[in-house]
Amino acid sequence: MVNKEAVANRREGMVEEALPALSFRVKLDGEENMVLAHLSGKMRMNHIRIMPGNRVIVEMGPDGRRGRIVRRL
Repeated sequence: MVNKEAVANRREGMVEEALPALSFRVKLDGEENMVLAHLSGKMRMNHIRIMPGNRVIVEMGPDGRRGRIVRRL
């Protein structure tokens, strides 16, 4: 099941830069700053490729600076 807090804390954005170890810099819609995001486990297992320019959904952490990419749009 999906936690209601996690659904409320999802944001849409665009991948700006690919970093080592499946990490990415994502620019969120409506915000100036970028967040550091990594791939979720299911996306790693299914070998989903994320490239700069892809639109993604990011599940944000409690601090708002880091997140997890849960879907490519």
